[in-house]
Amino acid sequence: MSKQQKNSVGGLSPAATGIVFVLALVAGVLLYMFVFGSPDNFEGGNPDNHPKKGNFLGVIYKGGVIVPVLLACVILVFTFFIERLITLSRAAGSGDIAGFVRKIRLSLSNGNVDEAITACDKQKGSVANVVSAGLHKYKEMQGASGLDKDTKVMAIQKEIEEAQSLEMPMLERNLIVFSTLAPVATLIALLGTVIGMIKAFSALANAGAPDSVGLANGISEALINTALGIGTSAVAIIFYNFFTTKIDGMVHGIEEAGYSISQTFASQQK
Repeated sequence: MSKQQKNSVGGLSPAATGIVFVLALVAGVLLYMFVFGSPDNFEGGNPDNHPKKGNFLGVIYKGGVIVPVLLACVILVFTFFIERLITLSRAAGSGDIAGFVRKIRLSLSNGNVDEAITACDKQKGSVANVVSAGLHKYKEMQGASGLDKDTKVMAIQKEIEEAQSLEMPMLERNLIVFSTLAPVATLIALLGTVIGMIKAFSALANAGAPDSVGLANGISEALINTALGIGTSAVAIIFYNFFTTKIDGMVHGIEEAGYSISQTFASQQK
């Protein structure tokens, strides 16, 4: 790896990610107890009573003990959405990637490697870092003697691949949060649904007249958990696909620029 290779863009470390999970769970519990469970959301100011008409917070509170966990999942999804959005925006650099690649191609076609390196310095980010590493190796191979053309081209390609291998883990970090929370939120919601249905059938099993209030509360709890889980899962899948598409675009830009670098070098060598 060339000495000119810049540091990768930042992102949450594994330790910080673990702390975020704990804080999200704490936040979910506090929201459930003091915001959704506020006496102002219920008839008579008592959380044991029915929610006030049209009070959405009180309705969610009636979802039961699984709701804080689902709220934590929602918090995690949006927290890592913001984290990935900031990180990938920095990784893309200060300008359009397609335009940046065109500048590199134009500079190399004119034989001006220094101009291409300057463009990388202005662009910044992971894409520019990888391309810059390839360009520095390009200059190094121009002055190398005793090596044939194929060896030099392979050295440039290897430098680009090594630089890309350093950047990719940072780009893909924490995407697993979305791909994990999508099914996990649904399973947690299913658990809440089962608990709610157990309560509903328990109300039906009473001797004599069924407990209509208990039946209604059980079914309501089941449906609230189902809605929260499915909604969280859907959002997580959308965010995951959004970020993987952005990363694919960056990788394509890197590969396109890398191909131009190696091909231009090969065409200019005797």
